Amino acid sequence: MKVILLEDVKGVGKKDQTLNVSEGHAKNFLLPKGLAVEANTANIRKLDSKKRAEEEKRAQEYEAAKLLGEKIEKQTVSVKVKTGENGKLFGAVTNKEVSTALKEQCGLDVEKKKIVIQDAIKSVGETEVTVKLHPKVSVKLKVKIESN
Repeated sequence: MKVILLEDVKGVGKKDQTLNVSEGHAKNFLLPKGLAVEANTANIRKLDSKKRAEEEKRAQEYEAAKLLGEKIEKQTVSVKVKTGENGKLFGAVTNKEVSTALKEQCGLDVEKKKIVIQDAIKSVGETEVTVKLHPKVSVKLKVKIESN
């Protein structure tokens, strides 16, 4: 019997996969528990339209990330921190502080998880951090650290 899985089923297959399973397994386990539906033409059309909608959504997210990335690359954000002698910071500048500064100074809202700081920023000056907006879109943001 041909079925379309609605959820991942261990030992059977992944979600949205069309499979041939034994009739007993389908009628006694998969269908009553709502793990699968019969693969008739109506259900196959639903699955195809769902996949197309997901592809369009992913494409829109990618385009939005590219546009945001172009805006971010042009920006320079300044973060004011307390410093000691020789321009050393008390602590380090975090991705949260960079995210807050980006929102306040440029009006661009980026989650702190998407901002990657390779080496801890512990001195005054200018540095670059990576902003990962999408699996395919990573941009550099210039961060200027100033003494308070």
